[in-house]
Amino acid sequence: QVQLVESGGGSVQAGGSLRLSCKPSQRPYSRSIYAWFRQGPRKEREFVALIRYHGGSAFYADSVKGRFTISRDNPENTVYLQMNNLNTEDTGVYFCAVGTQYSSDQAAYDDWGQGTQVTVAS
Repeated sequence: QVQLVESGGGSVQAGGSLRLSCKPSQRPYSRSIYAWFRQGPRKEREFVALIRYHGGSAFYADSVKGRFTISRDNPENTVYLQMNNLNTEDTGVYFCAVGTQYSSDQAAYDDWGQGTQVTVAS
C-alpha cells in the first residue's frame, strides 16, 4: 500500500492560483498513474486530472482544461497540480490517488491521500 500525502491547499480569491503537491511513500513504479479528484460541498467526488508518471502524458476534466496543469518531478518523487484562474466552483477537498490504469474512474485507483482543502472566495 502506498501512502500519499497532499499539501498546498488553502484559501484564495477568485482568479487566484494554488499549487497542490502529492508525495508518495515509495518511488513510483513504471506503470504508476497519479490522479487528482475533488469533492465540493454537497457534491460527489469527481475526477480532475491524471498523469502517467513515467512518460508524463496527462488528461484533464473539461471543467479544468486550460486552467489546471498536472506534472511530476522525478527527482523529488512528487506530483503537482497547478491551479490557475480559480473560481468558486473549484472549492472542495482535493485528493491524490495512485493506480495502474489510465482512467478517470475512481474505481481504477488503489491508494488515496487524506485530502487537502481548497477554498475559493468570490
